[in-house]
Amino acid sequence: MTLKESTKTILETCMGVLPEESVLIITDTATHPSIGLELYSTAKQIGCDVLLMTMEPRDHHAQEPPVAVAEAMKAVDVLLIPTSKSLTHTQAKLAAKKSGVRIATMPGITLEMMESGGITADYLTVKDITSTLKKKLTKAKEIRIVTDLGTDIILNVEGCDWHEDHGICHKAGSSTNLPAGEVFVAPKNAQGIFVVDGSMGGLGILESPLTITVKNRKAVDFTGPRADELRYMLDKVGPLARNLAELGIGTNQAAHLIGNILEDEKVAGTVHIALGDNSTFGGDVIAGIHLDGIITKPSVFVDGKLLTLPA
Repeated sequence: MTLKESTKTILETCMGVLPEESVLIITDTATHPSIGLELYSTAKQIGCDVLLMTMEPRDHHAQEPPVAVAEAMKAVDVLLIPTSKSLTHTQAKLAAKKSGVRIATMPGITLEMMESGGITADYLTVKDITSTLKKKLTKAKEIRIVTDLGTDIILNVEGCDWHEDHGICHKAGSSTNLPAGEVFVAPKNAQGIFVVDGSMGGLGILESPLTITVKNRKAVDFTGPRADELRYMLDKVGPLARNLAELGIGTNQAAHLIGNILEDEKVAGTVHIALGDNSTFGGDVIAGIHLDGIITKPSVFVDGKLLTLPA
């Protein structure tokens, strides 16, 4: 798939952009300029009123954008955010969503990712897989995740709202993460251990597993060769960064583990657990950071029954 083809997929298939709609593209100086420029060009060809804004990169994922950018985010029909650090879990994105803006965040997107992997998926198929999985989880009370590497964690999700991100974002106030393909929830509580063996937000692909111990939904211990790096990233933001924020399951069969969380968390059959902010999808913690850890080859039990994962 070429860059031009993928931008057309994003604007037409995923976002359902129409002529004369207003489109804002927010990028930063650490993202390849061709991505923002091609999105701009494609939107202009469709007949949109399009604006491209470039800012300095944020220091970490979920850090708020400049005030001027945050205000502009609320004033358009469609918002596309290809940036090096994620604006997905920010109050600015939440405010734009509440204003009725259709939003696609693309944190860490690269030229290579725009031409291969998850972005090339058949998003109508991704939608079907994702929606089917969500139906199996909606009434769940307890999720247990187990792996051969030592993961054994129980998450209380009773009464929690499950969300699906399938890449089709045509309704006012809807949002997606592109590449898309996951079902996710903000748990009420969690106890146990999870072992990240795929990749970790802020660290990339792990050569050795990273073990995280959780008590009462808080990460209390980190072990593994890169444990100190993760602990530092979290603690420099504050104690709320240790909150177990999210449980997600990947549903994109075209996605591959590449060391970029944007794609890694969408890989079909993987599970991800995130620490930090969950205020933008039904949680109760505003932390200013959100870091996902990818768990490969998990066994997932829903109220004691083994769940068949997408493959």
